[in-house]
Amino acid sequence: MPLEPYEIAQQLRNKLTEVEAEVVKLQEAKRGSSSKSEAQDKAISLIRLRADLQKAIEGENYALAAKLRDEISNMEAESLAAAAKALAFEKAEYAFRLGQKVRHKVYGYRAVVCGMDPVCCESTEWMEKAQVEKLVQGSSQPFYQVLVDVHDAPNLLVTYVAEENLVAPEKPDLRRLDHPYVSILFYGTDSVGDFIPIKQLREKYNRPRHEVPIDPQDEDGGESV
Repeated sequence: MPLEPYEIAQQLRNKLTEVEAEVVKLQEAKRGSSSKSEAQDKAISLIRLRADLQKAIEGENYALAAKLRDEISNMEAESLAAAAKALAFEKAEYAFRLGQKVRHKVYGYRAVVCGMDPVCCESTEWMEKAQVEKLVQGSSQPFYQVLVDVHDAPNLLVTYVAEENLVAPEKPDLRRLDHPYVSILFYGTDSVGDFIPIKQLREKYNRPRHEVPIDPQDEDGGESV
């Protein structure tokens, strides 16, 4: 049917929009670039509040001055928290990279990394349900959005996993990994079987392009996997 390619392309565009919206939602609400903006906004608000406080004191409006002092105190605490959060995103170190194939240590499914946070950015309710407090490193470790191979867990698709629960293959994993989003978020696979993230995905997470070694099998004596 002549409309079939168009319909497929339209579905892919719609899905890309959905995925990008989710990524942006996570970033704007919880992660680095928005944290930096949040810290800057709070710093500006502090300057304004202090100016208002000075005016209130000069005008001998002490009730207003007392109220403004309380607001400044609360804002200073929030500003410190926002600055610390922004720093965490900027200085975060990750064991895994975008496009890397991984395996869940507990459930055994194969997946590919499509997003990352320096700490758990889910709600308290989600963390309680997922029993994050029982993890060795708790919520204070990187968490990853991963696309799960449909053959391993057809009902899971996308999940959020703590770094300590993931492991990378010891040798290049050249096996096929099937997921409806891989063609949207990745160009294809490299010579060691990992996926190559599209430019937009790398920019969203501010991650560098990964360069594969010329001969990744040197350490294996040239043997194939």
